[in-house]
Amino acid sequence: MEKIKREDYLSILRNFKDKQIIKVITGIRRSGKSTLLEIFQDYLKETGVKEEQIVSINFENADYEGLQDRRKLYEYLKSKLIKNKKTYIFLDEIQNVYEFEKTVDSLFINKDVDLYITGSNAYLLSSELATLLTGRYIEIKMLPLSFKEYMSAFEDKTDISMKFRKYLRYSSFPQAIELYNANPNNIELFLDGIYNTILFKDVMQRKGITDKNVLERTTKYLYDNIGNRTSVKTISDNIEGLSKNNSYNTVSNYVEALIASYMVYKANRYDIKGKELLKTQEKYYAVDIGLRYHILGQNAGRDMGHIIENIVYLELLRRGYKVYIGKLDDMEIDFVARNSENTIYYQVALTVREEKTLERELQSLRKINDNYPKFILTMDEDLDADFEGIKKLNLLDWLMTDF
Repeated sequence: MEKIKREDYLSILRNFKDKQIIKVITGIRRSGKSTLLEIFQDYLKETGVKEEQIVSINFENADYEGLQDRRKLYEYLKSKLIKNKKTYIFLDEIQNVYEFEKTVDSLFINKDVDLYITGSNAYLLSSELATLLTGRYIEIKMLPLSFKEYMSAFEDKTDISMKFRKYLRYSSFPQAIELYNANPNNIELFLDGIYNTILFKDVMQRKGITDKNVLERTTKYLYDNIGNRTSVKTISDNIEGLSKNNSYNTVSNYVEALIASYMVYKANRYDIKGKELLKTQEKYYAVDIGLRYHILGQNAGRDMGHIIENIVYLELLRRGYKVYIGKLDDMEIDFVARNSENTIYYQVALTVREEKTLERELQSLRKINDNYPKFILTMDEDLDADFEGIKKLNLLDWLMTDF
């Protein structure tokens, strides 16, 4: 199967090629970071860059274990530099190198080096690197496939609803399409591998967590409650096997580690009237609905309203927005999406065919006293509609649009 070209991410790499800035690609394991680098390296060669100008190391590969010492890594890379020519260095899963930021800093000051690094843990940028390289790097936050990217893998673009169901059930990780086509049973083994690797390597080892049972219960609770307002206290009150003396701190530590591994995303609440972030009753979303099915079993499909809400949340992140849960007096707006230029409000519902449901979704949007765009996204297949400036759109159409 041909690699799915992640054009939105690739365009960023192309735009920053040869710029004196480090390109940092972050995201959950198997989201496509390594493949993105491979595709970009192919692009470099197509534009005249010679093979010897490209140095690529994946620190998950045992062949490079000896280079996990930062000094040895630096000496190795220094020996690969070509005088008076640009050398393109790709360091994949660099969090496996202790004190890697010192090597990165040393490479950065060489104007003949164009540097690209990836990592599967947010601690990558909460480390010394962020302080050391303030203003000298860009972060590209990579997610598994959008539905539009997923659809690009199929020649047959018909029966989009059925393909959307498969996208949800059998995962948005890029490799899942190929595995499903070979044998649908492969998906469970694939997701199990991702789940256990993240829990063991990215969470337990990195954070020194020893109680895998409680960690798994915390993960399951968060995945079972996507789209529900919650708090660390609510989670700790619902997790069995916790010592009451330190349950809050334990769960807070576990949730923070799951967020750092990109398995879980947290959306804070935003007071629209007061224009301030609220510190309680946030919501959590899963990085992949297929992974949620794997963790929860068949019951994972019972709350389709929250599932599509999860899909919209991730899509808004892909489109470059900071995403919040809106509060307006005693009402809730599903999403307030903000960037440097715009604010957009979204309500998400499985269906608004019933007049009462439609009115409920419209009511909260109508109360917002500004002129920013307002949308209702649903799975209804009837024609789009406009209610005094509030647009109702079909979710799948919205997911397939350019932005």
